[in-house]
Amino acid sequence: MKQIVSTPWQLGQILQAARKAAGLNQTEAAARLNISQSRMSHMELNPDTISVDQLLALVGALGLELVVQDRATGAAEVSDVAW
Repeated sequence: MKQIVSTPWQLGQILQAARKAAGLNQTEAAARLNISQSRMSHMELNPDTISVDQLLALVGALGLELVVQDRATGAAEVSDVAW
């Protein structure tokens, strides 16, 4: 699945669809992240409240990856920048 995310609402929809595609209910997904089911629901309904750490953990738990790419060319590039 390749999705472009332009709004927080789209992110919530994509995360919810990925969770369902993985065969997980909110309680099961929440357990993987060591959060409550209510927090999982809140994250799906209000994705603008998700921290970067939580987003990366959720993406990983759902078997997804986050790719940042140049909008003009659509090409993702791995940077050699050392942080």
